[in-house]
Amino acid sequence: MTMSESPHLFSPLKIRNLTLRNRIGVSPMCQYSSEDGFVNDWHLAHLGSRAAGGAGLVMMEATNVTAEGRITPACTGIWKEAHVEPLRRITDFIKKSGAAVGIQLGHAGRKASMSKPWEGGKRLSKSQGGWETIAPSALAFSPDHEAPKEMSLAEVQKLSADFVSAAQRAVRAGFQVIELHGAHGYLLHEFLSPLSNKRTDGYGGSRENRCRLALEIAGQVRNAIPQEIVLGTRLSCVDWLEGGITLDDSLYLAQELKKRGVDFVDCSSGFLTAEANPPFAPGFQVPFAREIREKAEIMTCAVGLITEAHQADGIIRGGSSDLVFLARAMLRDPYWPIHAARQLQQKAEIPPQYLRGY
Repeated sequence: MTMSESPHLFSPLKIRNLTLRNRIGVSPMCQYSSEDGFVNDWHLAHLGSRAAGGAGLVMMEATNVTAEGRITPACTGIWKEAHVEPLRRITDFIKKSGAAVGIQLGHAGRKASMSKPWEGGKRLSKSQGGWETIAPSALAFSPDHEAPKEMSLAEVQKLSADFVSAAQRAVRAGFQVIELHGAHGYLLHEFLSPLSNKRTDGYGGSRENRCRLALEIAGQVRNAIPQEIVLGTRLSCVDWLEGGITLDDSLYLAQELKKRGVDFVDCSSGFLTAEANPPFAPGFQVPFAREIREKAEIMTCAVGLITEAHQADGIIRGGSSDLVFLARAMLRDPYWPIHAARQLQQKAEIPPQYLRGY
């Protein structure tokens, strides 16, 4: 990574051989609009408009490495080769629009087999098209959820192969950045937290054992993809629950991820259980990004209620992170980066087709 002497929101950022035109990323956001894992015109319009809107990095939503890893039956997937070509249509457009393109690879674990949020977000029975969920331990996410099946050792080890195969497909689909989803109560997070992982084998118990799967996957993925592909991991840096993951745990993990060739940590938090109660406020997770950036000496991304141009610029100028990810703000305004550039008196990347509007 190289940075200018005084980086700001609209300064370029180089990671490996990839240069982002600015420090603004579109956070992975599930659209619940796929069929059998396949992306379609909705995803092209949704992601393409954010690339045209001036973002430096556009991230594909959580895309599942197995069919059983989907949050809902309508989530995107990359567990078979047929998924690759429709994804390439999207990556080609995003890159032609001047943005870099990334994908988040994940498995929902015990939070899988749900209905769409606007259809209630409830657990689906098998008669409703649901399936048996898996987790490190047979502990339910909440009293409203069925307990998942505890994964066998063979199933745990197969998961690494599933992530590797998915990452290789992502490269063939044209993605330049791959992010491993280790946050928000999904499967890798379930292994990391002592509240959800009660295993007694090599993948449970001590902090080192609980981190083992995430580190194995990161190392195997790094070795299986070209060196120029950027690799990151999203973490829930704290669980916001007594006895859960602490920032010290996440610092340890970030340091170990860096040793395995991970380039950045995307610093989120919470959502391991229904009881977690994060203190939502503008930029409430930014201190995690700063702490990990400084102490683990790895690039970080700040995310969480970042909505205003001067707020985002201050995060970069203050050295709290190298990149900011915006989610809901981007849903409200696909052209947030253009509007932010004008507010900050920076050069705006306006598509020539839209210049008449400015």
